Amino acid sequence: MRKIIKYINGSWPLVFLAPLLMVLEVMCDLMQPTLMSEIVDVGIASGEISLVWSTGLKMLGVALLGIIGGAGCTILSSKASFDSAARLRQGMFDKIQTFSFKEIDKLQTSSLITRLTNDVTILQQTLRAVLCMMVRAPLSCIGGLVMAVAISRELSVIFVVAMPVLAIAVIFVALRTFPMFAKMQQKIDRVNTVMRENLLGVRVIKAFVGQEKEKQRFQGANEDLMNWALQAMNRMIVLMPIVTAVMNFSVVALLWFGGNLVNAGRLEVGKIMAFMTYLMQVLSSLMMAVMMMMQFSRAKVAADRCAEVLNTEPSIADPAQPKDVKDFTVRFDHVNFSYNDTDPEPVLKDITFTAKPGQRVGIIGNTGSGKSTLVSLIPRLYDVTDGSVSIGGTDVRDLDMDALRRHIGVVLQESTLFSGDIESNLRWGGENCAEERLRSALDDAQATEFVSKLPDGLHAVVEQRGKNFSGGQKQRLSIARTFAKEPDILILDDSTSAVDTETEAKLQQALRRRVGRGVTFVIAQRISAIADSDLILVMEDGAIVGQGTHQELIRNNEVYRGIVASQWGEEAIA
Repeated sequence: MRKIIKYINGSWPLVFLAPLLMVLEVMCDLMQPTLMSEIVDVGIASGEISLVWSTGLKMLGVALLGIIGGAGCTILSSKASFDSAARLRQGMFDKIQTFSFKEIDKLQTSSLITRLTNDVTILQQTLRAVLCMMVRAPLSCIGGLVMAVAISRELSVIFVVAMPVLAIAVIFVALRTFPMFAKMQQKIDRVNTVMRENLLGVRVIKAFVGQEKEKQRFQGANEDLMNWALQAMNRMIVLMPIVTAVMNFSVVALLWFGGNLVNAGRLEVGKIMAFMTYLMQVLSSLMMAVMMMMQFSRAKVAADRCAEVLNTEPSIADPAQPKDVKDFTVRFDHVNFSYNDTDPEPVLKDITFTAKPGQRVGIIGNTGSGKSTLVSLIPRLYDVTDGSVSIGGTDVRDLDMDALRRHIGVVLQESTLFSGDIESNLRWGGENCAEERLRSALDDAQATEFVSKLPDGLHAVVEQRGKNFSGGQKQRLSIARTFAKEPDILILDDSTSAVDTETEAKLQQALRRRVGRGVTFVIAQRISAIADSDLILVMEDGAIVGQGTHQELIRNNEVYRGIVASQWGEEAIA
């Protein structure tokens, strides 16, 4: 909880001042019944109208003061809770940015979204309630008890019976309900997962006419959440009838015993009225406590989930004394890799090769052979399980991650564009680069033709995930973004799959011009994209089953010969 509480730091003045204003409101509320009793028992009973007026004006002044205290507490507690929630949300987001793919895979994207939104909102609401109701409830309860005892010790026996009954009921129900709220948050995660998958895959769903199936899937997740929420709420709602029953019995007992005291001349009517008000204040405070118990039940779960994010340490971290990159020779030395330590079969097995500066390395293999996993080890998106990946003779684990990744440009098969405009997307690659450099990157990526036809050119709007561009256009913009970065190591992960062969040929020519002191890795399904590479890696089931030039592999590698024959025909390997 220390991880969570530290985000209140910037709001401590408000956190202290808001309860003080609530104390003012509670004290004013506690004064009112006594003043009312004075009007009834003294002013009205003796016919002193001046006392009635003066005491009435006092009540009005006390009420106005209470309004100021209550309104001030509401304003300050709202600001403190919103500010603290914003800092917590930002802190969690910053923490997530340090995670490697391993931590994101473990915590899951939809769950992280729920934690940043729903869970933080629950904590925000709880903090506001703590600064208001959790101050008001105990003060009203204790103050009401003190004032009631001062009026009549005999009638105060009612509290001795009523309060233990309520306390036992609250504890019993709370212990049975806490686990339910944890399950509820997991069900919210599930709803978010289904919704996210539906929105991202809407084209596939419509293409396969899968709307009804998706409706049923969402309905299942939604009803599951509803059922768990109802179960949890039903258990908590049981408290309300108990509280109401205790209040009603307490009022009946007060009227019975209080009436006898009035008839016996041992207590005035005004004091009975004041005692009734204090009784209702005390029991209402207990009802507030019940409501807060429900809030705390959810807040406890939300706090644990947020703390899990903040307490998760990234498995990939910078070394204590990072080294510099000397050159850009990339070497894999007997590399094995598993996504989970418990996996019996590694995804990559005994990968060894060397790519020298200025070389173009092609990687080919069937789906699931480990091509994308292999290149993800170079920028340390994952760390190797065994062996080492080095650049310039230095293990990548000994390099500063930000410095390492600034030297590397990656273009993925699934192109991701960000909402904004084309220029802002290109400047991800080179934030301060001149417009001329951006246009050169567009030229080499074969994107100038369609960008120039847009009314706003470089400033054309890019909608969420680039949905206003075709797949081929998104790929070319992604390539241009990476070209603008001018990386020393360039990784193209099947990034031309959505472009035509003519455009691909032009892209290959641009790539050859851009190969400089670093290495270019090209993952492709088409032989034409890698045939002229200096080194070709043939992968199968997570292992390299052949490496060499196109001609060398044609002569001595059956797997490669089979791929070439399937794409270019038998005459190509004759």
